[in-house]
Amino acid sequence: MGIIENETNYKAKDYRTPDGAPSDIVIFTITTKEKNNAKKALPERTLQVLLIQRKKWPFEGCWALPGGFCEETESMYDCARRELEEETSVTNIHMEYYNVYSKPGRDPRGWMISHAFFALVNESLLQNRSANDDAADVRLVPIEEALQMNLAFDHKEVLMDAWTKVQEKMLTTTIAKEFLAETFTISELYHIIQTVVPHFQEKNFIRKITSTQSRKGIIEEAIDEHGAPMSSNQYSQRAAQLYRFTNYLPQMSIYG
Repeated sequence: MGIIENETNYKAKDYRTPDGAPSDIVIFTITTKEKNNAKKALPERTLQVLLIQRKKWPFEGCWALPGGFCEETESMYDCARRELEEETSVTNIHMEYYNVYSKPGRDPRGWMISHAFFALVNESLLQNRSANDDAADVRLVPIEEALQMNLAFDHKEVLMDAWTKVQEKMLTTTIAKEFLAETFTISELYHIIQTVVPHFQEKNFIRKITSTQSRKGIIEEAIDEHGAPMSSNQYSQRAAQLYRFTNYLPQMSIYG
């Protein structure tokens, strides 16, 4: 009969542990480019992802997702937060964990189990971005272009999974708010959703978002300090009502 392990005879060296536990972060933003025409129209919006060019082995010179190794004194989430701040110089950003990557041989440095997070950052917060010490360059790349690149490690898979998760969240939660100003028109909201989910089409979007019982209360009409409705004609000939997100989170069910 073997020795029963307990707190007095346990030895950490008896267990094989990973050689490293990095956090990979997929940082999404939506860039805006005004159209050069006389008629007012919504700007061109593009979903982009932040990539870094690796400065050293392995995959020196290749583009990759930002990230770094977790330290013993922090959690994986804290590691991701630290790396996000180092890469963007911003804090209090919407960030979520979505998957773990542990396929043998994914990293030539050894047994690496990577935990992946996605972050949604407003483009205004990325204007002063610069390459970190361990990166040769940093760049925003359109999502479709990034997925055609020969990314380091298994980062193409990590990126594709992140985009799939963000598309799901865009259609089932209120994360569109991360890419909008505090007040916005219904057309702007619809355009943001389509930028992230290109196949999204809903002819009755205005009615559904403002009156359907399961969605009613997600947004509300914006009013000024005098209680008057606020509107904007920035992207339309006629003034359109402005809205803002509330704190209401609807409970959606496939059965109801």
